[in-house]
Amino acid sequence: MANNDGFWLIKTIDKKVNVKGAAYLDMMLCNKEGEIPAKLWDYNELIHGEYTPGEVIKVRGSVTQFNGNDQLRVDKIRHVEANDGINIADFVPTADYSGEMMLGEIMNIIAAVEDDELQRLTYSLVKDCENELLHWPAAFKLHHAIRGGLLYHTLSILRLCEGVCRIYPSVDRDLLMCGAIVHDLCKIDEFNLSSAGLVTGYSVKGELIGHLVMGAMKIEKKASELGIRGEKAMLLQHMVISHHGEPEFGASVRPMFLEAEILSQLDKLDATIYEINEAVSGVNEGEFTQRMWALDNRKLYNHGRKVAEAKAKLD
Repeated sequence: MANNDGFWLIKTIDKKVNVKGAAYLDMMLCNKEGEIPAKLWDYNELIHGEYTPGEVIKVRGSVTQFNGNDQLRVDKIRHVEANDGINIADFVPTADYSGEMMLGEIMNIIAAVEDDELQRLTYSLVKDCENELLHWPAAFKLHHAIRGGLLYHTLSILRLCEGVCRIYPSVDRDLLMCGAIVHDLCKIDEFNLSSAGLVTGYSVKGELIGHLVMGAMKIEKKASELGIRGEKAMLLQHMVISHHGEPEFGASVRPMFLEAEILSQLDKLDATIYEINEAVSGVNEGEFTQRMWALDNRKLYNHGRKVAEAKAKLD
């Protein structure tokens, strides 16, 4: 059991009652290094205070094991004070690149699209939400659930698409690129965010409709506004509603043409690479992670070769 005394950002927080009728706080706390579930037992508002998602707090407690995973048992909790010198940016996991840099690269890709209608449609959809895109996460949990994660995920897929297009000349580059750019745009409408820029939960639209269907609806509306007729908008709509691959994973239909299949596969690949990197970064070289339910309940091994390679280059 390891002691923990420090500052954390509240990602989620719920007041619950145990089987004996005693209140407790069920929290997910995070910083730039990662996140940890936390419990404050025998919670009393008058003694402990009240807290909200997106707030930085100071806690004292101990790290224990629950179902094979770390959990923080909180003994003391308080609000941040002015003399603590806290900068909220130090507690928010953030993409490796700035939002401005990533959006600029995506805009350059749009500018290179040769099909005028696909270019105008994609550009207009991105411009409508460019301010939100600069910081929006790509998920509540799992892959790219970080500040700027949506652009980071999108840009990674676009770079993968470039490689695919170089290898396979039968791929319609314009269609693939535009589909990749718009495939997750409606995650902006799907999530509620804290002031720190992390997802606190799903919006009503996110729960009832979801970003795939909302994305298809938005494409149809924007195409009508721009006077774009024919099947081009429909092709983009299909790529959006099919990119989860299988109905069991949320797809409305399975991919039915080449570019839709490529997008679906690269979307899954990028998410999987991100999740594996995150998982193995939490264990030492030569060790295995706990079983990862999001990765087919596999344990993952940290071979450490990339770290050793980087150190060798520095030496």
